[in-house]
Amino acid sequence: MPKGEIMESKYYFHRVQWMGVIGMALLCLICGCWMPQVYSTASSKSISLGPDDLERYGVAFITPSTVTGQEEEKQSVALVFADVLVKERPAVRCITLPETLNAVNKAGLSEKYKLMYVEYSNTGIFSRDVLQQLGNVTTARYVAQLKLSGFQQGTDGRFSAFGLRVIGTKSASLRLFFQIWDTNEGSIAWEGVEELQYSTDDVLEKSITLRKVMEVAAKNMISRLPKDMAVRP
Repeated sequence: MPKGEIMESKYYFHRVQWMGVIGMALLCLICGCWMPQVYSTASSKSISLGPDDLERYGVAFITPSTVTGQEEEKQSVALVFADVLVKERPAVRCITLPETLNAVNKAGLSEKYKLMYVEYSNTGIFSRDVLQQLGNVTTARYVAQLKLSGFQQGTDGRFSAFGLRVIGTKSASLRLFFQIWDTNEGSIAWEGVEELQYSTDDVLEKSITLRKVMEVAAKNMISRLPKDMAVRP
C-alpha cells in the first residue's frame, strides 16, 4: 500500500476513535450520568424549640467550629447556611454571622466572646451569661452554632478510552453538627447531625466544592427544624 494511503488510513482510524469517544460521552450525557448522586444520613432532636419559635424570636449565627483543617472556611460555612435558611424559611428573622460579629464588637464583648469559645472547646458548653448578652445585642433569642467535623474530596476515573480518562467520578463527603441555643435559658433547644456523600460524573477537572455540599446539607438540616404548618412564607 502506498505511503500516502497508509497515512490517510491511520488518520481516518484515529478520527473514528475520537468520534467514538465523543459519541460515548454524549451518550452518557443523554442518559443522565452527570446527575449528582446524594446519600444522606441525618438525625435531629428537638429539646425545647417550638414549631414557630424561630419565626417569633429570631436566630443569630455565631462563629462555626471546625476540626477538619478547614478553619479558613468558617465564614463561608455560616454564609451558605444562613442563605439557605433565608430561602427555605423566609419568615424567620435571621441574623447573619457578620451582623452578629458587628454587634459583638460594637458592644465591647469581643473578649468575652473569645473566652466563651475557649470554654466551649473544653466542655461543649456556652456560657449562659455571654449567651444572654448575645441575645441582647442581636435582639434574637436563639443562636445557631455549626461544627464542621469532616470534609473530604476525591476523584476516580470512571471511563477511559485509548489511554485517556474521559469521564471522572468526583465525590465529596461531609459531616456536620448543627445546634440551636436558647440565650434566655443558656441551653440547647435543638440539635442535629448530617452525614452526606455527594458524587457526580463529568469531563471537567473541577472538584466538588465545600459550598456545593454545604448547600445540600443545610437544606436537609433546615427541613428537620420544627415548623408550624400554619406559618406561610
